[in-house]
Amino acid sequence: MAKATASTDDAFARFKAYLRGQRLKSTAQRDAIVESFLEGSGHVSVEELYGRVRVRNPRIGYATVYRTMKLLTECGLADERHFRNGEARYEIAEKRHHDHLICEICGKIVEFQEERIEALQEKAACDHGFELRGHKMELYGICGPCRRS
Repeated sequence: MAKATASTDDAFARFKAYLRGQRLKSTAQRDAIVESFLEGSGHVSVEELYGRVRVRNPRIGYATVYRTMKLLTECGLADERHFRNGEARYEIAEKRHHDHLICEICGKIVEFQEERIEALQEKAACDHGFELRGHKMELYGICGPCRRS
């Protein structure tokens, strides 16, 4: 893997262990897809990842990218998100919770954390007799660069 970090190495090893546990083969194509995903950042669609991976190996098919992302999600290394347009986007799974700001014009996605919002959500759940087990917040608008253009 090019320019691997300890966490990337750990994630790659975790994926390999998951494949062994599922009695699935570790292939050069899967390796290239996983490496491309782990080296990237943000919220990537299968189509975008496919474009990146084809630079490394033009023989990799779209379906292989799709199936590999499903495996990465199943083993807990990728989180699948569906924003307003419904297209699946993947981000590297993290332990920390975050929310999203999404530009309706260019599609830019900004992650943010705001403890005051988290506290208000906990209070609202408690006030209504709910035990909060999870949530997602997506705020849609127009980013600064798109407003200026």
